[in-house]
Amino acid sequence: MARLGIVIVVLLAGCSGGRVESAKTQTAGASKQVWRIAVIPKATSLQYWKSVRAGAERAAREAGNIEIIWKGPAQESNSAGQIEVVRNMITQKVDGICLAPNHSEALVSVVQEANDESIPVVLFDSGLAGDAKHVSFVASDNRHGGQIAAQRLAEVLGDKGNVILMRYRAGSESTEERETGFLDEIARHPGIRVLSSDQYGEATAKSAMEKANQLLLKYQGDVNGVFAVCEPNCHGLLQALEQAGLAGKVKFVAFDPSDMLIKAMEQGKLHGIVLQDPVNIGYLAVKTMADHLSGRKVENRVPTGEHVATPENMATEKIRSLLNPEMFGESK
Repeated sequence: MARLGIVIVVLLAGCSGGRVESAKTQTAGASKQVWRIAVIPKATSLQYWKSVRAGAERAAREAGNIEIIWKGPAQESNSAGQIEVVRNMITQKVDGICLAPNHSEALVSVVQEANDESIPVVLFDSGLAGDAKHVSFVASDNRHGGQIAAQRLAEVLGDKGNVILMRYRAGSESTEERETGFLDEIARHPGIRVLSSDQYGEATAKSAMEKANQLLLKYQGDVNGVFAVCEPNCHGLLQALEQAGLAGKVKFVAFDPSDMLIKAMEQGKLHGIVLQDPVNIGYLAVKTMADHLSGRKVENRVPTGEHVATPENMATEKIRSLLNPEMFGESK
């Protein structure tokens, strides 16, 4: 009987100890809750977005309790694909979504679906039309980026000549802001005439080259300067200028760097590149979401800055770092 009593005491002690350990585990888990944050870029194929991812992953590493789910369509023109990704993240019940909408209107309804499921959304890089709620907007001032592009083009043209603006694609909020900023600033330079500002290069270097070839053929002999508003369009326009024998002769200002564009500037074929800070954009998007999830106040708008690289300043430390930003999967 005594032996039975001892066994019972030991069993009770074992059960009690198990409950205490479980409570400790739960407490520790609560203090180290892992936030699952979906980061959805406009596309995954361009250098720019690889730099955005590098910043997002850095923010997750620093926080120590964030799991990044990086997923997006291959091409920026695939709005249906991006909508599918967002819906998939809603189904997975992620804790938050950081989204760079590749169409200002097409993504409104799916952001509202996230709102309906109480999943907070931070927009980055590009904004949305309509009333879909979002926690914050982390981005460059793209209108200002277009303005400083126009200022640089006017500078290298000596404030006189004829220019072409090649647009990107309808519904891309960030590039539409750049286009508006460019035209607003160019209008302040009466010696400069805009030959064309209503043609779209669309989402690939190939489509942009085809459109640029048409424009250069139409305005051959008249065009003195050109501006394209994003990486694939700049690649296509550069190739068209080279094929026409106009590279370096026609002044060219680009937006967002790449290896091809940096080399072109070194060769005198490109006269300026408007720079964002994609690593910082990705970093601040995730950090802003983490702050919100932790109950800290966040700003409605988080600016990230914009600069212009030129042949004269491209070797300076600041500009060099923005021309060659860190990219995910590559060591600096």
